[in-house]
Amino acid sequence: MALPQLILIPGRLNDEGLWRHQVDALRDVCRPMVADVTRGRSFAELAASVLSMAEDSFALAGFSFGGVVAMEMVRQAPERIARLALLDTVMMPDSAETLAARRKTADMAERSTRFHGFSDQLAGAYLSPQNRENADLVAEIRAMTERLGADVFARQTRLPRPDNREALAALACPVLIACGEEDVLTPPQSHRDIAALIPGSDLVMIPDAGHMTPLEQPEAVTLALRNWLTN
Repeated sequence: MALPQLILIPGRLNDEGLWRHQVDALRDVCRPMVADVTRGRSFAELAASVLSMAEDSFALAGFSFGGVVAMEMVRQAPERIARLALLDTVMMPDSAETLAARRKTADMAERSTRFHGFSDQLAGAYLSPQNRENADLVAEIRAMTERLGADVFARQTRLPRPDNREALAALACPVLIACGEEDVLTPPQSHRDIAALIPGSDLVMIPDAGHMTPLEQPEAVTLALRNWLTN
């Protein structure tokens, strides 16, 4: 019997490097592939692009921005998604103020002659206190953001986050909700709210991790995904 396909969707200004630990560690229970979500100009377009390379039935995991793409895929093709995992993400729509601020940031990035995709200030917001001084981790994330650059950052940043509560509440497949215990960007309480909305979902809090859980605590994230895939 063939192993199930697992599509992993990275976050904003992330590429396959975000999931490198999980791809290597989960090959015995699934066939992992990392989606490219750097080119679309709406979440609907991004979701349709990922669905076009997916099998008739597949497992789906989305991180942060990628979680919003995954939720749009649920909206477009719920019958094809056999399992869903959402990590460090949001289900609520943007406020007008949040969207305006993010679009201002995108405009500034496009005008800048020196784009810093992961500055020291951002490292302080994205990583848990114990990981902010991990020079190798910071360098890895910074290199990933630099590979993608200002154009991808601006395009992804401008997209308005929709209200995904109705689509999530209708889910009937096994669902994993995971979040870093010290994630200040998409806090634990917001993930408790997501889990409460989805009957039978599993909620996993990742210790000693901020927002970048797949890289901050790769073994814990891999274990959570393995249990979700095999149980």
